[in-house]
Amino acid sequence: MVAGAILTQSAAWGNVEKALGNLRAAGALSPEGLHALGEGEIAALVRPSGYYNAKARKLKAFVEMLCERFGGDLGRLLALPADELRQVLLATHGIGPETADSIVLYAAGQPSFVIDAYTRRIFSRLGIAPSGDGYDAWRALFMESLPADARLLKEYHALIVRLGKDACRKREPRCGGCVLASVCETGRGVRSVAAQDLQAIGA
Repeated sequence: MVAGAILTQSAAWGNVEKALGNLRAAGALSPEGLHALGEGEIAALVRPSGYYNAKARKLKAFVEMLCERFGGDLGRLLALPADELRQVLLATHGIGPETADSIVLYAAGQPSFVIDAYTRRIFSRLGIAPSGDGYDAWRALFMESLPADARLLKEYHALIVRLGKDACRKREPRCGGCVLASVCETGRGVRSVAAQDLQAIGA
C-alpha cells in the first residue's frame, strides 16, 4: 500500500498495478526486498508507472528512512500517532502531502483526509472551497468539517473519486446524471442552458 501510494504519483492505477506486480514477482514488495535492490533494478521493475527513475529514488529513500529510524519495521512506523507519522513522511524525499495522507489513511488506518484533483474539482464546482487554494487549506476544510474517523474518511474519499471519474469530469462533465446536480453551481448552470435550448427548439 505504501509502494502504491508512491507509484501512483502522476500515473493511472492500471499502470501502478503492473509495477506492483513486477515488484511482487521479483520478491521486492517488502522493505527487505526493496532494500536489497539498487535504484536501477527498482527503476526497471516500476517502469510501467512512469517517471520510474524518480520513483525508484523515492522508494529507496522511504526504505532507507524506515531502516535507519525504525529498524526496517513498517509496523513501528505506521503505529506512530497520525500527526507525527505525517511529519516523518513529509520529511522523506519524494513524499508530499497527498502521498503522506494516503499512507496515513490507507496504510496506517488513521484519520487524515486526502486532497486530490477530484476533490478540488468537485468542491470548487459546488461552490465550496477554502479561502486559500493551497493543499493545507483544502485539507483543513475537510479535517475540521468531518469526524476523525478513518473508516468514514476512506469512504468519503472513495465516493469523491468515483464521482470525479463517472460524472464530474475535467472536460465535459456529465451533470445530467450527477447526484449533486441540484446543489451544484456548475450543474444548475448546465441544466439551465439545456432548458433554454429545449425552449428554443419548441419555439
